[in-house]
Amino acid sequence: MAVSQKYGKLAIPRIEDDEPIFILRARDALAESAIQMYRLLAEAHGCSLGQLMQEEVEAFQRWQGKKQLPD
Repeated sequence: MAVSQKYGKLAIPRIEDDEPIFILRARDALAESAIQMYRLLAEAHGCSLGQLMQEEVEAFQRWQGKKQLPD
């Protein structure tokens, strides 16, 4: 079970028991920018996450729910 400070314990495959996680939700108005910044950092360090991260941003953009600042 992964552990989120906000959402508690979550069953997520390939994440170790008691491993802390941080969750960005599509409703978070800052999430797309945060993912883009993470993508740039990953690429600057030689990680090949660029396409995967871009797909995540596009999925967040397609989500039709109301955006709001994090609570």
